[in-house]
Amino acid sequence: MLQEINFDGIIGPSHNYAGLSLGNIASSTHAGEPSFPRQAALQGIAKMRHNIGLGLAQGFFMPLDRPNAAWLDSLGTQLAAAEPHIRAAAYSASSMWAANAATISPAPDTDGKCHITVANLQTMPHRSHEWPDTLAQLRLAFADGEHFKVHAPVPPPFGDEGAANHMRLCTAHGSAGVEIFVYGKSGGPFPARQHFEASKAVARKHGLAESRVIFTEQSEKAISAGAFHNDVVAVANERVLFAHEHAFAEREAFYAEVKRKFPEAEIITVPADKVSLADAIKSYLFNAQLVTLPDNGGMALILPSEAQETPAVWTYLNELITGNGAIRKLYPVDVRQSMANGGGPACLRLRVVADPAYVDPRFIATPEKLDSITSVVEEYWPETIRPDQLASPALAETVQNARRKLLEACDLAELSRS
Repeated sequence: MLQEINFDGIIGPSHNYAGLSLGNIASSTHAGEPSFPRQAALQGIAKMRHNIGLGLAQGFFMPLDRPNAAWLDSLGTQLAAAEPHIRAAAYSASSMWAANAATISPAPDTDGKCHITVANLQTMPHRSHEWPDTLAQLRLAFADGEHFKVHAPVPPPFGDEGAANHMRLCTAHGSAGVEIFVYGKSGGPFPARQHFEASKAVARKHGLAESRVIFTEQSEKAISAGAFHNDVVAVANERVLFAHEHAFAEREAFYAEVKRKFPEAEIITVPADKVSLADAIKSYLFNAQLVTLPDNGGMALILPSEAQETPAVWTYLNELITGNGAIRKLYPVDVRQSMANGGGPACLRLRVVADPAYVDPRFIATPEKLDSITSVVEEYWPETIRPDQLASPALAETVQNARRKLLEACDLAELSRS
């Protein structure tokens, strides 16, 4: 009964463009612009509906409590008195990008339990205070101790950014696989966010055998160009690895190890002379959800609509699906509000291979639950937020009330700090 469940982060009511993410080109480009939290959340819900319509299993996570008063208190300040960059960090809605919530090793790869290590997100201040509340949510959603083991984060100073730097190859989701941990050493002007020691620590926590683990370095060229996570330049699903030519520091050695440890791998390398690194990052081509369609429908890419609007990318993709490979269908989706802050379809979801029967059902999406969530968003989410509004007590009250209403609608009031 094991299957892949995509858990999307519901985009929270404090979604704003403060430009806090160094190395994230989209985030920096849109810094200071007004955001549209209601529209953002509705776009994310529409993506979940789309995936359910394809026959895929879908879950969700709640937005975290914002502004984070406890974090501000630990810094010896309060919302009204905080410096603008600290205030913005306390308001950050970046937990919406659930790919950074944790790293997942399914039961077939481990001791028979699905192992989950919450990411510490240590390298970015606005994300570094997420993990305690994320951990609480993960321990609630995956509370069945016979089937799940949820681990505390890797300690600082080793930065761990979760599943955005982790891939898995397997013949089928429920079969044993090879897990790929991608770390960075240098990003030129930008920080390398996933540290090698953090990746090794997660693999040890999960009890992964050496024969079924690969560690590989992300290229400095990719990080310097704006690929702050590996999932901006590479994605894998079952036997397919789909990556840009410049994704990895030692591409040929890495590919050789993939073939040695997982001979069934189908490696698709996108040449830079067909899709430049700049176009790949601008369009978030690789930040697509690469999924297996039910009923032998092959694989599909659930892409941001920006990929369709980038000529070189769309030309390449249409050539790709007319070939004889595993990827056969393209599904563009509108997640423009997330994209403008630097997160595409893959950023919004955490992939968990598990039996849905052992997951807390409150976190499993159905059309009816999404209807209920939509109603709350339409009524309580702010229509727009400007960065200069973050000092307003009225905005804080609006954001906190909106989240409370959502927790009530989803019967998850225990996640409320109040």
